[in-house]
Amino acid sequence: MTDGPRQRGNAASTPAGDSSSDTGKDSGVALKKEIGLVSACGIIVGNIIGSGIFVSPKGVLENASSVGLALIVWIVTGIITAIGALCYAELGVTIPKSGGDYAYVNDIFGGLAGFLRLWIAVLVIYPTNQAVIALTFANYILQPLFPTCFPPENGLRLMAAVCLLLLTWVNCSSVRWATRVQDVFTAGKLLALALIIIMGIVQICKGEYHWLEPAHAFESFQEYDVGLIALAFLQGSFAYGGWNFLNYVTEELVDPYTNLPRAIFISIPLVTFVYVFANIAYVTAMSPQELLASNAVAVTFGEKLLGVMAWIMPISVALSTFGGVNGSLFTSSRLFFAGAREGHLPSLLAMIHVKRCTPIPALLFTCVSTLLMLCTSDMYTLINYVGFINYLFYGVTVAGQIVLRIKEPDMHRPIKISLVWPVIYLLFWAFLLIFSLYSEPVVCGIGLAIMLTGVPVYFLGVYWDKKPQCFNAFVDKMTYVGQKFCVVVYPAENEGGDTGNKEESDGGKEECGALKSEEC
Repeated sequence: MTDGPRQRGNAASTPAGDSSSDTGKDSGVALKKEIGLVSACGIIVGNIIGSGIFVSPKGVLENASSVGLALIVWIVTGIITAIGALCYAELGVTIPKSGGDYAYVNDIFGGLAGFLRLWIAVLVIYPTNQAVIALTFANYILQPLFPTCFPPENGLRLMAAVCLLLLTWVNCSSVRWATRVQDVFTAGKLLALALIIIMGIVQICKGEYHWLEPAHAFESFQEYDVGLIALAFLQGSFAYGGWNFLNYVTEELVDPYTNLPRAIFISIPLVTFVYVFANIAYVTAMSPQELLASNAVAVTFGEKLLGVMAWIMPISVALSTFGGVNGSLFTSSRLFFAGAREGHLPSLLAMIHVKRCTPIPALLFTCVSTLLMLCTSDMYTLINYVGFINYLFYGVTVAGQIVLRIKEPDMHRPIKISLVWPVIYLLFWAFLLIFSLYSEPVVCGIGLAIMLTGVPVYFLGVYWDKKPQCFNAFVDKMTYVGQKFCVVVYPAENEGGDTGNKEESDGGKEECGALKSEEC
């Protein structure tokens, strides 16, 4: 599976020829520190606001049991997300590595813990996240064709698969194409949310706020249950997923000591505002029963309020979710690169195309694993998988912040927050995990079981140094075949992020540099 320590990771590319490896280094292909404050806010906001606001309102309301408690869940989840992001800000400038929580867990708790985080992210987190967003895209595209019933499951999965294959091709073809797709479809995302909020304000001005009055807001349609409330928080946390993605590119952030916390202070409150008011808008036009009966909440909202222009909503939401899949595919390569750099993933997954500068092997692996995920369960079960496993490692990472304070109190910390904040986060984290295990033991158990499958893989693939020569030869051969098939080489080392390929970072050139490998 893996090539072991970092040095062996480089060795795995040797069969493609020494010139391949050397030219990869000589080409200076590396990312520069070009992400400023505005771009940093764009990364956080763009990755958080995906399909969650169009899917999770149903799941949150269903488990919260009343409109009022559902809105409280959205607000509290936003606050907890901000606290978690603040903890990550300290870790991000104390351990200034790309890779986010994987890098922090790996440094604080050791290789096995880091590998398990990477393992579950590769097998579950990214494929599940992309599958859910792709299914949401398919649902909003097909819903207008089935006005009196739900679209067929097979049709949804087929449309989601087409979306994934198309965007994988775009991301493999050009970094410039991928970023342009992201820009265009982010505009559609903002249009959809702005339209929902404005229509909600209009409804309130007309006096349509029955379900927002305290007497009715907390009128439960089923008995309150602590375990279900915990699941409501998990559903809400899915919608806030992506708040830690800026930590994946810390090495590329301009003045991270200043811009990392500033981007958090700007972005998280903004997203919380948008989410809360979008949900308020939903209940001005729909009763809780109508909202729960809809499998495409924003489309139903548009049909009630926009009349003949109702087609705008499914199109806008489809644009949002299509861009969300693209963004997830694009950012996943950062995590794969960090993992391969540590020797926790095959070196092939950290290689890029010699001319297009795109991580084709990593993108193909992500696409295949996501297509397999589409064949299992429904999107709400997938959300539970993502929420539980994410919160598990978010808590482990924040606990690592406290451990690092105790083990290395004199370590240089450009940002140092009060330990009250990680303690608050961990208390909330423990509440979610305990009651999630109580309410959904099978779902949570499957997630944990998948994570633990990484233990033997780690010891056999990474920890075991003296592998048989025939195994090493097989890995080298597969790496060589992969390089030939994808036309990729290992990129140059990024020493502090001060050097890099100007053409790639500008997105205006297709050439990575003078890669002259005859093998590729």
